[in-house]
Amino acid sequence: MDRSIAIFQNGREEFVDASKQYQYFDLKTSGRETECSMKSTKLLFLIAVAALLGLAAHSRSQAPSQPPDALTGFDDQSNGFSDSDRRQADQKFFEEIEHIAPDGLGPLYNAQSCRECHQTPVSGATSQVTELRVGHLDAHGLFQNPEILINHGSEVIKDRTLVNDRAICSEIQEHVPDTETVRTTRLATNILGDGYVESISDETLLNIRKQQCRVSHGKICGQAVKVPVPATEGKDRIGRFGWKDQHASLLAFAADAYLNEMGITNSIQKDEVTTTCSPPVTTTIPNNDPSKITEPNSLPDPTDSNLEDIDHFASFMRSLKAPSRDQNTAAASDVKHGAELFTKIGCATCHVETIVTGKSPAGPAGPGLHPDALENRTIHPYSDFLLHDVGTGDGIAVALVEHFGRERLEKRLREETSAASEVKESFGKSEDECSESYQTAVAEGEKHPKLLRDTLCARNKIRTAPLWGLRLRSRLMHDGNSVGFDDAIRRHKGESAHITERFLKLKPSDQKGLLAFLQSL
Repeated sequence: MDRSIAIFQNGREEFVDASKQYQYFDLKTSGRETECSMKSTKLLFLIAVAALLGLAAHSRSQAPSQPPDALTGFDDQSNGFSDSDRRQADQKFFEEIEHIAPDGLGPLYNAQSCRECHQTPVSGATSQVTELRVGHLDAHGLFQNPEILINHGSEVIKDRTLVNDRAICSEIQEHVPDTETVRTTRLATNILGDGYVESISDETLLNIRKQQCRVSHGKICGQAVKVPVPATEGKDRIGRFGWKDQHASLLAFAADAYLNEMGITNSIQKDEVTTTCSPPVTTTIPNNDPSKITEPNSLPDPTDSNLEDIDHFASFMRSLKAPSRDQNTAAASDVKHGAELFTKIGCATCHVETIVTGKSPAGPAGPGLHPDALENRTIHPYSDFLLHDVGTGDGIAVALVEHFGRERLEKRLREETSAASEVKESFGKSEDECSESYQTAVAEGEKHPKLLRDTLCARNKIRTAPLWGLRLRSRLMHDGNSVGFDDAIRRHKGESAHITERFLKLKPSDQKGLLAFLQSL
């Protein structure tokens, strides 16, 4: 029997049960107070202990203080963020096939539409599509972005790790030099439910991190990196999108993909990777010449509330329902037993089952939008959205110019320099700034974040893959090199090595039950 009771502690509400399964709540939108006296906390803790002993019990589904579940399903309908007409308009942009002119496709690119990489089983989901990333280590062991020659050696592509697989003319097709010995592929990520994920507060993610560090006695501590967000969305936030947590904003995520996956410049990512083979540029707005492009390629449309393509992309992603479980198998006894084992052996330390969202950071983006539909909702992503070294890290660091654009990056670096100048320099033994203790101090605000340093520290780390919708994937792990759940588990090393060992020590019937549970997600 599932025994659990809600307690308030450390600025969040937790559900404590006999298996130590924690659920994380953002209290900013639930109307609850964020502080309570030590006496009250102790009292609530005693009540929780009593519940664990069977003196009081509530099932998770019956907990009166738990916010409503987020909408789930693969019905291609809005989760409430957008009205029906607005969602249809947004989806049309998301699925649109881009052309060289007048859209601005390329010159280097991987896909001609967002849907090309996100469509199993509906638009916005996942796919088997991978991208190629490379780099190398210098004489000091520091990661360096590649330099790739194109156009018969007359031009160098740099400041990025992505190698585009397609080009609009033969002379600029990229090829990986022998010098770039750090190489990996990365699967397209699922974006169903990401509007809810975007609404998780930084505080909640940091509380998850603190809790997992404590419970694992320091063996498992996710890294949280604050990344730039668009000016319309306020202050920098903790990254949670992409295999390296390089984005916290779906608008920024869309702008990044529009440039780097499709080659289309926009208001956030303004600079072309190369202009070789590009069509002629017109300064006439609107552009009525189908043989020419504008710069940026995507401009605000005065007939559409001055929205850009990336505004529609972001609104569509925010409107996506979360993946639903396979209800035909979820109730099976072996699946239930597998779920218990999943928690018991420690998988849920990183693959956190339940989180409650906070306030959506979505900025103004035209009519028909309702950000409150994403707020104060219970989601079951099976992820902490933090970075971990689980032995499968690809060694590729975040290429800052590629993902954030030169303008936003320079702004962030200026802010870091200004913040550092206000702090007195401490002398003595130098610290390892990638150490767990130092990065903990960064996460807790005791040390200043530095985007370059913190992302380099995470080059062998990977975001905890959300397991919702797992059964839809034919290939697993960040590189797609595992095709079965058992193999994916066995590949977990590093921080998760002791948990993998526990799985291997399970009886074959128990292992089978745990795998059946994963198949139900």
